Amino acid sequence: MITEQGIVEGVSGLRAVVRVEKSSACASCQARDSCTETSGKNMVIEVANDLGANEGDRIEISIPGGSFLILSLLVYLLPVAALIAGAVAGGAFAGLLNMNATFASILGGGIGIGATFYTLTHIDRSTRAQKEFRPRMTRILVRSDSPHSESDQE
Repeated sequence: MITEQGIVEGVSGLRAVVRVEKSSACASCQARDSCTETSGKNMVIEVANDLGANEGDRIEISIPGGSFLILSLLVYLLPVAALIAGAVAGGAFAGLLNMNATFASILGGGIGIGATFYTLTHIDRSTRAQKEFRPRMTRILVRSDSPHSESDQE
């Protein structure tokens, strides 16, 4: 199970908007230079508010490790594999298409990676609907003092 901490920025019905804080794992991550998280911005996500968290609460969110691994492989490995397969297929069909082998490989690789990104867009939409791929609130670490209740009493 992959867990991170965050602070609830807002609650709307049964959903909570959570600002996920950068963890120490970000410092050792291989993708830290290309990740938008190193730009100083924290990631903001929406999760089901199953625990009744309030604005300002520090919570723990988690996603199953298997789901995280599957999504990581799809995002990182599939485009590279499609690029290579498309380039090989393009080079193989260059003679049939009466094209330069290099140009056909580049074209095949581009088609392969383009098809993969199109496919990943549809996979992204379908995985959002599945509970096992969505982060969820697992526990409330620190409850915030509600400023509304103090101001109402005065």
